[in-house]
Amino acid sequence: MLQKIILAIAVFIIILVALTFGETIAYEAFAWISHITGMVFHNFSDIYYAIKGFVAVHAVKVLIALLLTVPISLWIIKSKGEELEKPTNHRKIAIVLAIFLGWLGAHRFYLGQIGWGILYLAIFYFFAPLVIVLGLIDAIRYMFMSDEEFALVRI
Repeated sequence: MLQKIILAIAVFIIILVALTFGETIAYEAFAWISHITGMVFHNFSDIYYAIKGFVAVHAVKVLIALLLTVPISLWIIKSKGEELEKPTNHRKIAIVLAIFLGWLGAHRFYLGQIGWGILYLAIFYFFAPLVIVLGLIDAIRYMFMSDEEFALVRI
């Protein structure tokens, strides 16, 4: 019961902050990302063009990264496969994805919720601050769920 109350309070605070400062926070976040990367992002299409430009300039690095990703991923899956199948690990991965890539709906795609993931991408295209808040809300939800509740969230 206490977890549900804490969850409700956290969601209320996040929504209140988002409504109060959402656009300013998103603007500052994009400005910070622009300052660090030297690229200006206004919406999803800007990110697409930035990635396209990066791949065009650094095609060899991208190819090497892809070639290294496959054997390393297979090795991790082979050596830690049983450990990765534990429900608590799925929840931990979903929480991390929701915090860092929630604005892309990565946690929803990871959980097999393709429709929700596409919806997150669409929301990001039209109003980025909202989808950032939704990702954080999902992360908080996953943190306070029991293993049984989280198993119902997954397909």
